[in-house]
Amino acid sequence: MISLRDANVSDAEAIARLVNAAFLVERFFIERDRTSPDVVRGLMKKGKFLLAEDGQELVGSIYVELRGERGYFGMLSIEPSRQQMGAGHRLVDAAETYFRDAGCKWSDLKIVNVRSELQALYQRWGYTETGTAPYDDPAPTKIPVHFILMSKPLI
Repeated sequence: MISLRDANVSDAEAIARLVNAAFLVERFFIERDRTSPDVVRGLMKKGKFLLAEDGQELVGSIYVELRGERGYFGMLSIEPSRQQMGAGHRLVDAAETYFRDAGCKWSDLKIVNVRSELQALYQRWGYTETGTAPYDDPAPTKIPVHFILMSKPLI
């Protein structure tokens, strides 16, 4: 049975391992790990990670950050062998609840345009495209990419 909890700093290495495993599918456009324990710890100073666990096994994580009336989430990561079993939707629901409880009116995310399956998934979950943004990661990409910005009203 999957349970959710807030991450703490001691979870940074496990979160980085999970995120990097989940983002291996992006190797067709970028050749690098998605994150590191140091990056995770740095993000924890601005926001927090919510974790999905099955017993002691980490099966999912999501980064959430409050930005005034808007909540932002990113790095939704599910253990590859556990994908398409509902843990990702539970984590997004938990992020949206966290945002609502904090008074946010919107939930925002950004995805890379070449991950079209993610755009379709988030649209099914009520998100709509609100614009685009340049890909601002300093690591070079194998093909040109940009971000698609998506939002969902929380009221």
